[in-house]
Amino acid sequence: MARQRTAQQDTAQQDTAQRDTARESTASAGTVRAGARNPLVIVALALAVCAAGAAGWGGWLRYEATHDDAASFARTRDDALAAGEQAVQNMNTLDHRSLEKGLDSWEQSTTGDLHSQLVEGRDAFAEQIAAAKTVSTAKVLSGAVTELDQRAGRAGVMVAIRVTVTAPKGEPAVKESRLLGSLTRTADGWKLSALGQAPVGGTGG
Repeated sequence: MARQRTAQQDTAQQDTAQRDTARESTASAGTVRAGARNPLVIVALALAVCAAGAAGWGGWLRYEATHDDAASFARTRDDALAAGEQAVQNMNTLDHRSLEKGLDSWEQSTTGDLHSQLVEGRDAFAEQIAAAKTVSTAKVLSGAVTELDQRAGRAGVMVAIRVTVTAPKGEPAVKESRLLGSLTRTADGWKLSALGQAPVGGTGG
């Protein structure tokens, strides 16, 4: 009889413990659901996600803008250098046998005051070259952009060049020099607006 009462007591205690556990689980689940449904919690989470996304997007845009600016500057610099080297080569190349073509190339490579001077002195210079019967050829040895203003459309170049002048008599004369050129961006691209000898001892590319 005593054993039966003990068994019944044990069963009652187990039932009580199970009910207490069930109530605790239900209460916890209710708390979680209440928290999940809390509009303030939802808004706070949404704002945090938006803030993190905005910060990441802003950083990416700044990186892209900086990268694009650097790439644009590099392309402009390369374009100016290529145009400057070609123009300097054109200005030092002239064959008396195709004089008009050579002088046309000079004018097409220049702009501004330099272009005006070439146009005005074209006939007199053509007579001199035709009489001398010389052939001048130029080779660019190196070049560098010394300044670049993208906004204003101005650039400076220094070009090292080798010029060979062949006359009807005698050996060809070869001269190497460094020239400083000013470039102006036009609707047709970069063109020389000034050209002269670089100072002795100047630095270049």
